[in-house]
Amino acid sequence: GPRPPYSSKLPAARPNSMNNYGVIVNDVGLEPFIACLQRRVLTPLAAALFGDEGRGDPATGFDSTHAFVVKYREDEDPHLDVHTDDSDVTFNVCLGRVFEGCGLVFCGMIGAADHRCHKHTFQHTVGRCVVHLGSRRHGADNITSGERLNLVIWNHGLAWRESPGAAAHQRAYEQEGGPPDPRCVSYTHDRDYGTYKSYPEGREKFQGRGWCPPRGAEYDGFREDAPP
Repeated sequence: GPRPPYSSKLPAARPNSMNNYGVIVNDVGLEPFIACLQRRVLTPLAAALFGDEGRGDPATGFDSTHAFVVKYREDEDPHLDVHTDDSDVTFNVCLGRVFEGCGLVFCGMIGAADHRCHKHTFQHTVGRCVVHLGSRRHGADNITSGERLNLVIWNHGLAWRESPGAAAHQRAYEQEGGPPDPRCVSYTHDRDYGTYKSYPEGREKFQGRGWCPPRGAEYDGFREDAPP
């Protein structure tokens, strides 16, 4: 199984459901720091960026966080499948170290007709932070050398999560406007991943288990994976 983070005695719980290597920040005594950072920096910055997002205000006010450090290496977690976060607004800070590859691929918003269309690939630089809505599909390309460490802070606000805009957005899926960009397909979630890519080694078990796009929201000419 995964080794303890950085060969130290830090708690070794998985940071989230998709990353195997890292550490949950609250487990190492930094919860007061993250709470202060959220109050003084993250909340006003999120409000400035996303306060009038069109379907509501995901930065209405945060009342909880989940903060963790993730680690990418070729021989551990070399990439991260595309997904959306259990977060209203996500802050992702590159801490180090020396690495190549592992760009952050951004696609469309959950449920939108272009949610599997490529929008931008962000190249991490040590000390820089990228901020995005948790409902935007994204993932990490393969790391080709070295080791990348990132501090990720998921911010949650109950007022937004209970709002009509958030609920309606989670329920509604528009029909996809066309075939997905291969950079934006997910072996964990998508019903047609194998149509565009070969399953990574060890991930073949996901074939035939996808749910996206939901039935009735497929693009014209949709081709589902053949049964394994």
